[in-house]
Amino acid sequence: MPDADFIFALCNPGSERALKLEVAAMCLPWKSSYQRRGFVSFKLEEGIQEDSLIKQIACARRLCRSVGKYGSRAEAASVLEGDGVKHVQYARYHLKKMEGMDEGQPDPEVGDLVGTVVQLAGKEFWAGTHQHADGLSPDPAGDGGIELPEDAPSRAWLKLEEAVRFWGLDFSPGDIAIELGCSPGGVVHALLNYGVSVIGVDPARMDKVVAAKAVERREELGPDGPAFYHCRKPAALVSKRDLGEGVRWFLSDMNQSPEVTLKECARIVTMAPSIRHVLITLKLGELEAVERKADWIRSLGELGFTDVRLQQLAVHNREFALLGLR
Repeated sequence: MPDADFIFALCNPGSERALKLEVAAMCLPWKSSYQRRGFVSFKLEEGIQEDSLIKQIACARRLCRSVGKYGSRAEAASVLEGDGVKHVQYARYHLKKMEGMDEGQPDPEVGDLVGTVVQLAGKEFWAGTHQHADGLSPDPAGDGGIELPEDAPSRAWLKLEEAVRFWGLDFSPGDIAIELGCSPGGVVHALLNYGVSVIGVDPARMDKVVAAKAVERREELGPDGPAFYHCRKPAALVSKRDLGEGVRWFLSDMNQSPEVTLKECARIVTMAPSIRHVLITLKLGELEAVERKADWIRSLGELGFTDVRLQQLAVHNREFALLGLR
């Protein structure tokens, strides 16, 4: 496999400029090079270090050490064979999406060297490698390929499930979660299916598939199976009494700025110190606002979350998922 001092990033088409601004804001010594829709390459002025490929670049669903450009998929794949590569994954720019191609391969394990072949046009194929690690998606191009089921109340279901797949999140049956901005119930529906009871905060009505599992009082959420309590208030009016005891997850998909959403997160987490996990959809007016990501990550760090990650998922538009674990 030829030596190289280039890496390439796979991203959501339309996020290329934001990705380069993010790299610049992180003061990484990367010089932008070749670019196509969903694909940005960089020359590393100081050469490639292994940790270059596991940097938390929020706009990049996959970072690979570039091996080169080839004229066919077979040629690119043959270059990746051997030299410790245990998996070869495939991706393509197709129908305005950088999509992973699920070919039934097993998920890589931590430490495995993974090859990626990306088709950008009819005869333009790029090959690269990365080492799989915790926090990296196991899927080709970081795309879980999850489809929205007919009974899901909203696309929020899809955003949650993609985050679960990307980061390998686990929900424990019997957990209690609170979600701000829960209507019409996409996230609530997904959590109930995981066995998690939910306190949903939103003045608006819920979809019937969620309302069917609603209880009248917060105190009715218990060990007898997942249920939903609808707290029909604006997020700013939620009190400690509404939360009760034992809340483990905080989630939000509110149509508010990141600053407002994080302010409400801080207030809820302060009232419910039992919260161990935070998963927030940050909605941006412009993707270039990702330059402020250090502030968003710092805000969760100040609340005691020691593992904080920001990621634009394959199902996102002008959005990012912010995850905090402690």
